[in-house]
Formats: sequence, C-alpha cells, structure tokens
Amino acid sequence: MSNVTVTTWSLEQTTPTDLLPAIAPAGDVRIVRAEVPSPEFSRFLYASVGGDIRWTDRLGWSYERWQELLAKSGVETWVAYDRGTPAGYVELDPQDDGVVEIAYFGLIPAFRGRRIGGHLLSYGVARAWDLAERLPERAGTKRVWLHTCSKDGEHARDNYLRRGFRLFDTEVTQETEVAAPGPWPGARAV
Repeated sequence: MSNVTVTTWSLEQTTPTDLLPAIAPAGDVRIVRAEVPSPEFSRFLYASVGGDIRWTDRLGWSYERWQELLAKSGVETWVAYDRGTPAGYVELDPQDDGVVEIAYFGLIPAFRGRRIGGHLLSYGVARAWDLAERLPERAGTKRVWLHTCSKDGEHARDNYLRRGFRLFDTEVTQETEVAAPGPWPGARAV
C-alpha cells in the first residue's frame, strides 16, 4: 500500500450569527431528528454516506459501541429525507464548556449535487446552536466546530465556508491509502 498526503482543516463558528443558511432545495426534502437510538440505522447512515470517501474508523464498531455513542447525553442525529428516502445526515456531539462538534455530516452519493447538503448543514448547525433548548441540563452553546479533510467530497470545505465557518487549524499528515469500502462489505465504490 502507498501513502497519501491528507490535509485536515478544522473550522468553527463562535456565535449563532456566524451561520449563513443555505436556501432550502426544491421538492419534498425534510429533516427529522432520529430520536430512537438505533445502532443499525446509524451504521447504515455512516456506511452509506462515507463509503465512497473512505470513512472507515467506525466500520469495525460493535453493536454495543454504537449503542454507547447513541446513549451519550446530547448526541443527536438529524436525517435529511428526499421524498421519504434517507439522503444524508448530520451528527451532533456535545462536548464540555458549551462546545458542540459536528462529528459527521454528509450525503449518500445519489443525493449529492442537489442543494440538499447546504440545507442539511444549515439545519444541523442551527440545532447545534439551540441544543440547550432540548437538553435543559446543558448550558448554552458557545462554539460549534468540525473538521473536514482532503479525502472528503470535493465541495465539503467550500460548503462549510459558505455556511459561515472559519478556519482555525490546518494539519497535513501522511496516511496509508485505503480503498473506499463502499456502502457495505463487497460493494463497489461509486
């Protein structure tokens, strides 16, 4: 296997007014919180969105590890549906001191390029900012952050910047190149 250079960008918003919402796409696109913790559904979203862009860190997780993540106080999964079909998701992971990480965000390949991503990201970031309204024991959000890398979709970083995120760190590393696993074992990457 060969090495590949990977650039990782960390971006943040420090006030709700930083959010620059995207225009909602045409058609029947809805965003709904997955309120019932479901390791099966969460793994489906993770593998389906990240299969062609080399998301591999969670593929080996056990059912119990998925349950543990989903049971963590404040973790939320917001799912975009296009005419009833899951199109993508955003996962919020609250941290200490009023910080919320956008842990995962993306669209299933068939739904990319249809203006759903900017809308879903806008909605997810707004939910990160108002997380305390759904989690009374939590203080208000003071910062929303995420990271993206050169292995993600070609428009990912630009989408974050258009939504009002600012770059605060850049890291360049060498990683062993891994073949894109596709949405399930044995599937062909798109």
